[in-house]
Amino acid sequence: MIPQFDVYQQRHHVYAEAVISPGLTRIEIALEKLGAPHRKLKVIHVAGTNGKGSTVAFLDALCQVKGWKVGTFTSPAIIDVHDQIKINGASITTHQMDNIFQQLKKYQLQLTEFELLTVIALYHFAEEQVDIAVIEAGLGGLEDSTNVVVPAVSVITSIALEHTHFLGNTLTSIAKHKGGIIKQAPVVTGILPQEAQQVIQKIAQQKKVQYIALHQHFSIDAQRYDWGEISYTNLQPQLLGEHQQQNMAVAITAFLLLGETLSAIDVQQAVHNANILHRFEQVSPGVYFDGAHNPASAQQLIDTIRQCLPSDKISFAVGMVRDKDLAAVLAILEQVSETFYFIEFNNERAAKAEQLYALSQAKHKSIVNDVPQVQGTLIVTGSLYLLASLREKLICATQEIKN
Repeated sequence: MIPQFDVYQQRHHVYAEAVISPGLTRIEIALEKLGAPHRKLKVIHVAGTNGKGSTVAFLDALCQVKGWKVGTFTSPAIIDVHDQIKINGASITTHQMDNIFQQLKKYQLQLTEFELLTVIALYHFAEEQVDIAVIEAGLGGLEDSTNVVVPAVSVITSIALEHTHFLGNTLTSIAKHKGGIIKQAPVVTGILPQEAQQVIQKIAQQKKVQYIALHQHFSIDAQRYDWGEISYTNLQPQLLGEHQQQNMAVAITAFLLLGETLSAIDVQQAVHNANILHRFEQVSPGVYFDGAHNPASAQQLIDTIRQCLPSDKISFAVGMVRDKDLAAVLAILEQVSETFYFIEFNNERAAKAEQLYALSQAKHKSIVNDVPQVQGTLIVTGSLYLLASLREKLICATQEIKN
């Protein structure tokens, strides 16, 4: 369920199914009825297991520093549906959503919720005549609703096991889905497992498109980016961790593949400006939010903690959706902490706190209803839906204190 999306559906009597149903037929029919807005856009299409949101943030900043009007479509919501659709960092407004729903009322659209939201994003970007749209794939790539776009550049940030009930239980199968976004345009990738990289490379060869891979064709090392004769130094993103350096490098390469150039100062400014909520984000002194929701992102979180907080006493507050590999994520997090608090949140997919408690091997563990007070550093992690609900509580609490 997409937060606040049901309000618009009920207000305008335009309904969509709250299910995941891969395939492009429904959305293609809907977009044709609306005048094919997706064909009017210049698009960078971003897929991957982890790193999509951060890569989109870097691309958004790079395109904005160029002076472009930039549309971004991301998921899931941080606070509610509005922040998934932005132009130059500003969320779609209630008025704009109402106007688009008024247009949609004219047609009998048979869509899932995410397909409907994708249609709204593409329609909005076309109406606002953005210079470029950076579109994040929702699930996989091949049969994801965003795969109706015709990209100028395709990006695959990473590939690991995820959504195996939809994408298959091997890296090869998942890579085929991610590689489905490759069309008649260059593709740039982050560091991929060998078997996944072979699949992506083969698809690129079949499509006869340029394939560019991190540490094969371009590199990032000690704040220095290199690709052939192009170099940028002193790159200092706000987003912390080695994986964010890699996401930054992938974004810079994707931007350059558009045939554009930027000065060194512009690139330095852009990557420093790039930011995204819930990516090792310090929300208050000693409290960090990070959306580590699968084993690969949990390992990235552990690596970042060891790099940035090596001497801190770490506690975790964790809430997750039940279709993730809960035991594996907890086992990874337990490498750096023996203290865990488990939180439930309001989402139909949320795992019970008791289930997480039973799976945890931590020495000190308990079930709580809110962000606990701890000695040392608290990392709140797991589902982005959890982080969004807790952020809303923090905002409300702060407003009450001010009033």
